[in-house]
Amino acid sequence: MGGISQMNRGRAGMRMERCDETQRSESQRAHSQRMRSIGQLASGIAHEINTPTQYVGDNLRFLKDAFMDINGLLRGGVELLEAVRTGTVTPDRVRRLAADYERADLGYVMGEIPGAIEHAMDGVERISRIVRALKEFAHPGMDEKSTADLNMMIETTLTVARNEWKYVADLVTDFDPSLPPIPCHPAEINQVILNLVINAVHAIEDVPRQGTPRKGVITVRTRCRDGWAEIQIGDNGIGIPEDIRPHIFDPFFTTKAIGRGTGQGLAICYPVIVEKHGGVITFESEVGCGTIFTLRLPLAEATVQR
Repeated sequence: MGGISQMNRGRAGMRMERCDETQRSESQRAHSQRMRSIGQLASGIAHEINTPTQYVGDNLRFLKDAFMDINGLLRGGVELLEAVRTGTVTPDRVRRLAADYERADLGYVMGEIPGAIEHAMDGVERISRIVRALKEFAHPGMDEKSTADLNMMIETTLTVARNEWKYVADLVTDFDPSLPPIPCHPAEINQVILNLVINAVHAIEDVPRQGTPRKGVITVRTRCRDGWAEIQIGDNGIGIPEDIRPHIFDPFFTTKAIGRGTGQGLAICYPVIVEKHGGVITFESEVGCGTIFTLRLPLAEATVQR
């Protein structure tokens, strides 16, 4: 009996080791996909940062020129004031200051300076927001779950991916402000959202266009429903054909051209949502009209009836 018991314990230990190895493998795959995504997004993020950097630079150059003109007028005014005090004012000195004043166009400059400062500050804030979003998105996942603001996480991912969707689709967001923080692995949820948004972009790009191309629409919603946090990501793209719907979460399954998809995007979504978070992922699709993916995550660690 003792030998059988020991054998059973050995088998149980082997099963636990296999389970741990599977979890480690899934975690490594998700991390690898996240790093690959960051690499793919890098040029788009650089472009997103470059645009506000350019108008920050333009406004700072204007402010530099304006400062030089105003500083010149102030020096001329101080010199004229000193001349008045000492009784050495000459018509030539007054004419020079008047000419400098006309050349500086002070009325225009003073009217433009507040706007230039505001635009420069807006640009700096935009850059800061992108950098913060990238840091949050790229932050390595932890073994233990942490409580996180789902709306903010989605906002972060949409900011990081902006260059991926902004030329293809208009983004509509509808976040439930009453949604409480949820226990999750934030980095992995970020990856799922990114994968679904990029999938929506590709679906919209695949819609046959006639005449002038028009943008599609990607809609991202959150809701708090019956103990679940619900996320919906919808598009008005090409839709999912009936015959491939059973396979879209299969690893390496893709209908995209070589170099456009690896088959890992949606395949990673399923184990992250269902197996790691005890959630549910479903979709509704109509060919030619679009697709809506719905993610449901439990608001608490306790098991929720599905």
